[in-house]
Amino acid sequence: MIEIRNLKKEYKIVTPLKDVSVKIGDGDVISVIGPSGTGKSTLIRCINLLEKPTSGHIFVDGEEITARGADVKRIRQKMGMVFQSFNLFGHLTVIENLMLAPMDILKKDRQEAYDKGMELLRRVGLAEKALSYPDELSGGQKQRVAIARTLAMDPEVILLDEPTSALDPTMVSEVQAVIRDLSKTGKTMMIVTHEMNFAKAISNRVFYMDEGGIYEEGSPEEIFDHPKKERTRRFIRKLKVFEKVIDSKDYDFIGFGAELDMYLMQNDVTSEVKYRIRLAIEELVQQILLPRYDEPFIRVKVEYSSGNGECEVLISYKGEAFDIQDADNGISLALLKNTAKELEYGFDGGNDEPNCVRILIKQTS
Repeated sequence: MIEIRNLKKEYKIVTPLKDVSVKIGDGDVISVIGPSGTGKSTLIRCINLLEKPTSGHIFVDGEEITARGADVKRIRQKMGMVFQSFNLFGHLTVIENLMLAPMDILKKDRQEAYDKGMELLRRVGLAEKALSYPDELSGGQKQRVAIARTLAMDPEVILLDEPTSALDPTMVSEVQAVIRDLSKTGKTMMIVTHEMNFAKAISNRVFYMDEGGIYEEGSPEEIFDHPKKERTRRFIRKLKVFEKVIDSKDYDFIGFGAELDMYLMQNDVTSEVKYRIRLAIEELVQQILLPRYDEPFIRVKVEYSSGNGECEVLISYKGEAFDIQDADNGISLALLKNTAKELEYGFDGGNDEPNCVRILIKQTS
């Protein structure tokens, strides 16, 4: 068990952790979520003392690791850390990366370390890459090797700091599958993540961090479906609905696309559906609506339902009634219709944005 009492971490210009007190039970799988800059990574780095707390106390199995004179090296062996950037040794083969620490720190003989390493590589689906070097692997494969390397030390606690954030979206699922499998082993785990469906599926507890600490904690259902505090509700609402207003022909669509991609990634939207959402918005907004208006005001809402996997795009815009079905851009209209399970237009003169197009995105081909 890990117990944290009144943990504080401050730097010269910022204090990410002001006062954190929490108990983490054996076998807990905890997802740590929240806006950027709220101390998520700092918290797990303090737990294994990669960051030295400014004040407060951390206990592991009843032993205070923040006490003066504590054998930090020995205690740290109980914890494994998986980083965003893999941190593999480029001059060593995959199996050598796994064997190094068990031989140097745990004093295992070479054959024992090799056998354990191969067992773990088989577990993460990479036994055939044992003699490859890290630069011969994809990002997802490197992260799976990094997880196997952590397991080679047989830690009681595994800390994962945004383990999929550095990966191409196509590689995220393979790493998530390994972590899901790992979460069923009974090991204590803390995972900093921005992928909310993944957090909801894998965890028995969720920490939402804000205002210098754990602002709200609870089960995945409590945090994601019934948050009690205002900042949590606001954060979860933003995760569920992506909304932007396009009010210029020179609007920054590159930034728009990056934010949309982040929203879709957070919700584990499949690559196929992501493509359709982006295509629908591009054809409707950039190809049909923007050329029509000198001073556009177009509101784009995207809402993804994790319950049934459906995604709805609502695009409302100012101006006199204009049914997109009457657009003279036949190619864009055909592409738009091809993305949609349902496509509806409506006009309500009582609204500030009286024109509204609803697109229910197709889920499968």
